[in-house]
Amino acid sequence: MSSVKDKMTEIIHSQPDDSSYDEILRELIFERMIERGLDDSRSGRVISDEEMKERILSWQR
Repeated sequence: MSSVKDKMTEIIHSQPDDSSYDEILRELIFERMIERGLDDSRSGRVISDEEMKERILSWQR
């Protein structure tokens, strides 16, 4: 398993040379969101589609 620093370096190097600071930060943030979601899934911290639907509907009330 690679370190956080290695993963960040890999993401940065995969970006085009003319990428802006904001574009690179967006990619790093996106990767972190994906990793957090996968960690939640692996740990069973998930809800059903039906539960999510109910939560969204409750926001509209």
